[in-house]
Amino acid sequence: MRAIHLTDNEVPLDIVLHTPGGLVLASLQIALAIKEHPAKVTVDVPHYAMSGGTLIALTADEIVMAPHAVLGSVDPQIGQSPGASLIRVLWDKQIQNIEDKTLIAADMAEKALYQIEHAVVDLIHDRYSPDKAEEIAQLLTQGHWTHDYPIDVRGQRHDPNPIARNLYRA
Repeated sequence: MRAIHLTDNEVPLDIVLHTPGGLVLASLQIALAIKEHPAKVTVDVPHYAMSGGTLIALTADEIVMAPHAVLGSVDPQIGQSPGASLIRVLWDKQIQNIEDKTLIAADMAEKALYQIEHAVVDLIHDRYSPDKAEEIAQLLTQGHWTHDYPIDVRGQRHDPNPIARNLYRA
């Protein structure tokens, strides 16, 4: 972030992004710093930019990916569990059969899913219509794929599921 802040406003940024992801807070801080940089920002993904790396990549003016490079979903993880899966427990089991620890985690997951979806919309709303920004945010944040699912430039090589293809029509 310091390098972004110290870069003159007229100087384009070229960022090589190769990361398994990380904390949402840190990723959003970097993404917002990139978004506020007035000159062109290009993100180069040589191998993968998963999770928080995808959040950062979403703010670039251009994403350049190597032929087999991938992005990943940005669905929140609560401890070692996918947030969307924790919420599904609430749908699939009667509340008296759910441990308090799981109920608390599911509550946190609901908040995290809401927060990250709205964060993605905020990061991309100036490039897409409100409906399209919401669609992209839903695809990336709501547990449609496993957290390490690779989304490539074609959006369809790894999965015949149309969700991946729809992301690239956005």
